[in-house]
Amino acid sequence: MKSLLARLAKAGTIFLAMASTASAQQAWPAKPVKVYVGYPAGGLADVMARSVAQLMSETLGQPVVVDNKPGANGNLAGEFIAKQPADGYSLCLCSTVIESVNPFLYEKMGFDPLADVRPAAATGRIQAFLVTKPDFPASKVADFVAHAKASSVPLTYGSAGAGSSPHLLAEMFKRSANFKATHIPYKGAAPAIQDLLAGHVNFMFDPGLSLPHVKAGRLKAYAVVSGSRSALLPDTPTLTELGFPGLDYDTWFALYVRSGTPQAIVNRINEAVNRALADPSLKARYRELGAEPVPMSAADIKAIAQRERAAFGPVIRELAIKAD
Repeated sequence: MKSLLARLAKAGTIFLAMASTASAQQAWPAKPVKVYVGYPAGGLADVMARSVAQLMSETLGQPVVVDNKPGANGNLAGEFIAKQPADGYSLCLCSTVIESVNPFLYEKMGFDPLADVRPAAATGRIQAFLVTKPDFPASKVADFVAHAKASSVPLTYGSAGAGSSPHLLAEMFKRSANFKATHIPYKGAAPAIQDLLAGHVNFMFDPGLSLPHVKAGRLKAYAVVSGSRSALLPDTPTLTELGFPGLDYDTWFALYVRSGTPQAIVNRINEAVNRALADPSLKARYRELGAEPVPMSAADIKAIAQRERAAFGPVIRELAIKAD
């Protein structure tokens, strides 16, 4: 009898715990949700986060508060949420590089991005463009490659820093096209663009910041490194179209949660973000940033990160690239 009572008591405890958990998930969010942006205030990721958070607040019925935890290419924000409760109240907005590229760049990380955090929703993508000054002696990509091969001095290209997406894309392109070029790293894409405009470097793969200069005729866009043409420059071909298969990578930003967050909460976050991305005012704001809202599932964004990891990891290892 005592054994039976003990089993019944244990079963009752388990039932009450499950009921409590289900109730908590159903009530989520019952307080403000915080989004920690892994990059400085005022930058593209920060503006993206604040645009999405405002609309998420309307959908969820609770404030979605944005704060900045910049540093280590998103690692500091990722590490912070990895140490918070897995309850959906602490999110970080980072590029997928925190799980696809950073583990190869940083010898030590304060968390395991493949085990400790998981993406909940994509917040947008940035497409990279091969750009030069208008007086560069080439009218199309084939001419660009021919000029690069014929040059007695290797071309120079700028990037947002060692191991950044523009750096890795340029390395993959020059290998695919079989020409030499010297990397000039900068502390961000903006100073790299300024030196390109000044003629201090020959080309770069720019993550959208160059678009106003392209439209104003100060820079020329030859191709987009993406699986599809950009809605922002629809007449610009993709590198895949031009005979360079496999060069179709975008820069993706996503909201991450701590691993172990209940799936029901992850689903609510995903639904709220995707609803925000469909809002006309957000779409207009994104166009100003050179970004595109692309609603997708958490599984879709995870698959993108895994593909990036498989492509960029070998390049980083071969070139022995380490974070500055």
